[in-house]
Amino acid sequence: MGPVRGVRKRKKADKKPEENASGSGSSEKEGPVDWWDEFSKRINGLQSPAKGLDKFESVFKVSRKTFDYICSLVNEDMLAKSAHFVFTNGKPLCLYDQVAVALRRLSSGESLVTIGDAFGVNHSTVSQVTWRFVEAMEERGLHHLQWPSTEAEMSEIKSKFQKIRGFPNCSGVVDTTHIMMCLPASDPTSDAWLDQEKNHSMVLQAIVDPDMRFRDIVTGWPGKMKDWTVFQSSNFYELCDRGERLNGKILDLSKGLDIREYIIGDLGFPLLPYLVTPYEGKELPVPKAEFNKRHYATRMVAHRALARLKDKWRIIQGVMWRPDKHRLPRIILVCCLLHNIVIDMEDEVQDEMPLSHKHDSTYHQQICGTVDVNGVHLRDKLSLYLSGRMPMPP
Repeated sequence: MGPVRGVRKRKKADKKPEENASGSGSSEKEGPVDWWDEFSKRINGLQSPAKGLDKFESVFKVSRKTFDYICSLVNEDMLAKSAHFVFTNGKPLCLYDQVAVALRRLSSGESLVTIGDAFGVNHSTVSQVTWRFVEAMEERGLHHLQWPSTEAEMSEIKSKFQKIRGFPNCSGVVDTTHIMMCLPASDPTSDAWLDQEKNHSMVLQAIVDPDMRFRDIVTGWPGKMKDWTVFQSSNFYELCDRGERLNGKILDLSKGLDIREYIIGDLGFPLLPYLVTPYEGKELPVPKAEFNKRHYATRMVAHRALARLKDKWRIIQGVMWRPDKHRLPRIILVCCLLHNIVIDMEDEVQDEMPLSHKHDSTYHQQICGTVDVNGVHLRDKLSLYLSGRMPMPP
């Protein structure tokens, strides 16, 4: 499998979360609650609940409402194939059991053996159930990660971005992070995955909205690839160059000065007609320095999204020993889907998690240096507007 480049469209219409949130057609009392009462008695050796969370939320990193909705998404696919997963005592795993095993594996990053021992299943069952869950989420959950499809949705995104630090008509923030891998030196492919910080890693590029929701992702490339190379290999880049993305409403700031839709990113990306990067240099004039401060503060939304992704779904924190390079991008994609589902479901568990912006703390800032003259004009117009020397838009 090649790099994950965004997401494909579903063939069938997907239901919204609120239409589907009662699991497999059962009421909450008949399903997850009674199931959890029995299942929790089997769990051995898991940590005590984190502050502010009950045991269920501490174990699975989601609320029962969100767990129930996830079960409703994967129900058909996980139960369609003939497989008889059982506990070590011979009792079959129901849908809730299987989703619980998979979510615990993805959220904790614990080994197959540790989860198997804690949940009373064989470690090979943990592996098979988790992979079946990943496949089901790929099939049923992709509508949770997509570019805004209506003008109203995009307008809301741009309005929220402007409220952060004033950037008008901004449609997203792009950033990259490194997903660590445990590879032995004897692995013949290890050098190919060795990045500039001497870690074995895979790149994840994400474009994020103001609610920390992933709108477009690219992953699967070796960590040694530069940020701008990953971006320029993406489908998003191709769509923008063809005028098929970031081609929405143009904002008139004043006579003869208008602002197209754009995204922002750090100096690791090229300055393009639709991608605005900061000004380079330390001794900058006040307007440019102010622009950079606002630019950095707005980019924080992507930093926080990637930090939360890694903190919540710890299987992508580099704990997988000799991961399958073809499967890892799909696991990363599903973790991004789950991240978005938690946001879409307005899950209260996310409010209990501390906000961090450190997702690649050991990595140095890359400098691309590529500059497009139209990108320069756009950045200068934005700087002029943000400096207060231009009338506010109507």
